[in-house]
Amino acid sequence: MLLAEPVSRALAAARWPARDPTGALLLWQAVGLAGGLALLGAGVSFGLAPLGSSLPVAVGQLAEHLRHRDWPAGLGVWQLLALAASLALAARLLGVLGLAAIRTLRARRRHRDLLDVLATPWPAMAGARVLAHPLPVAYCLPGLRSRLVVSEGTLAALSPAELAAVLAHERAHLRERHDLVVLPFVAWGATAPWVPGMARAQLAVATLVEMRADDVARARAGELALAGALRQVGGGAARATLTSFSAAVSGRLDRLDHRPNRPSLAARAASRLAALALVAVPTAALLLP
Repeated sequence: MLLAEPVSRALAAARWPARDPTGALLLWQAVGLAGGLALLGAGVSFGLAPLGSSLPVAVGQLAEHLRHRDWPAGLGVWQLLALAASLALAARLLGVLGLAAIRTLRARRRHRDLLDVLATPWPAMAGARVLAHPLPVAYCLPGLRSRLVVSEGTLAALSPAELAAVLAHERAHLRERHDLVVLPFVAWGATAPWVPGMARAQLAVATLVEMRADDVARARAGELALAGALRQVGGGAARATLTSFSAAVSGRLDRLDHRPNRPSLAARAASRLAALALVAVPTAALLLP
């Protein structure tokens, strides 16, 4: 409950993630995973508590009783209800995640098929397509057969350095599989839309993956080139709604103009250790006596 609402709200409102998007993304992943472990583990632990002092011992005892067709003493109505609720919740979480993944894969396949028909292969880059569109737009379509798409308007409006920044940004999304980073938060937001922390988490993670891709593009092409590309492609995005640059362009430009200093090594280590602890503590609580 703490991770789903006050922790998520505080992390979404914090300013330091803009200085260390990678560390913040790791922490967000840990928040989601630890929250799921704690939520499911609480019901399972309560349900199996009469059978042992740790989850492995209790599961072993349950398996032994079932093998001998002997009903375990101590498993009453409340314990069975807790186990049933945990099982239903796990099915709900995994079901929504699986359904979101299937729908996303189907939509990408249809999109990719349309691109292969309507867009022209770009000889300058394998797997890239040029779309006959006057507005400057650029986006990527992740997957095993990924596509990187730029419009004719992008090629006409951007300088070589700005185009390199766009390509570096989109390649960062593809290489680091940011789509897989965002997908669980989209699914969990659909699972519990009434929890404000879920919506904040989804928005924060989507913003952070853009910041991370911006950092890669800035390192490859330079700050001025990236800022120019953001202004050109972001302006077209408002009308075309096809580009990954469309999310919070003004905030990303402000981040470039007021380039935040990277956190100290100790601060970066602290965020990563916190992420590790968030996952390790509930896991240890479940598995250790």
